[in-house]
Amino acid sequence: MSPIALILVTLVALVAGMGSVCDERQFHRPLVACTLTGLALGDITTGVIVGGTLELIALGWMNVGAAMAPDAALASTVSTVIVIQGGQSPAEAITVAIPLAVAGQALTIFVRTIAVFFQHQADKFAETANFRGIEAMHVAALLLQGLRVAIPTAIVAMIASGDAVQNALESIPSVITGGLQVAGGFIVVVGYAMVINMMKARALMPFFFLGFVVSTFMTTLDAGITLVALGIVGACLAVIYVQLNPMFHDAVRLPAATRQPAMAGGGADLDDDLDDELD
Repeated sequence: MSPIALILVTLVALVAGMGSVCDERQFHRPLVACTLTGLALGDITTGVIVGGTLELIALGWMNVGAAMAPDAALASTVSTVIVIQGGQSPAEAITVAIPLAVAGQALTIFVRTIAVFFQHQADKFAETANFRGIEAMHVAALLLQGLRVAIPTAIVAMIASGDAVQNALESIPSVITGGLQVAGGFIVVVGYAMVINMMKARALMPFFFLGFVVSTFMTTLDAGITLVALGIVGACLAVIYVQLNPMFHDAVRLPAATRQPAMAGGGADLDDDLDDELD
């Protein structure tokens, strides 16, 4: 790897690490981090493919309260370097991304623990109205999170070569690699389920299932569409029909001709009651 490429990869990893804490600009997301890493290594196509593959896995990874999610930034940058430098297939990214995400999760907890020192220093600077010192403490703590991703990525980029990565991957038992790939598939489903649960768009669920059925069976048109697929499509169309047909709704508006006399009669009775009370 050339020195310029190494510097660019390290900068991308630094920004991705800081973005994983700020949760802004989404630089830590696999689709963005892998694409930028691939651009730095001169293979943006592979970066986009790896990013799209890992994005499905990390779709439901997010920090909720004090619970720390697996680190998508470290998994994205390091796995992209390994795939591009080692000449591996994008499917191999899943094998290395999940352990890297768990390792990154432990690293970010460790760095956040160290960042408590900078918070106390910022409090001391606030007592003396030292705004420069407060800003320096914030930047230092944020820089630690960037270095948490940049240093491992730079080390892997310096030592990763085609033979080294190939030997390392071949030394992993097939039981472990196969299990991680299966687990990656399960994580994709869990990620989608978490996103759907947050969206609360139950009225759009028929279209969601129709999209999955169409995308699944469009690739197997030669084998024909099974009765299970036709049943799912029929059920989705039935739900959509019930949702769109006003005959099945409770709030059915009456015609104006049938509604107007009742309103007129009710208004006349109200006027008579008011006249009686005034009299």
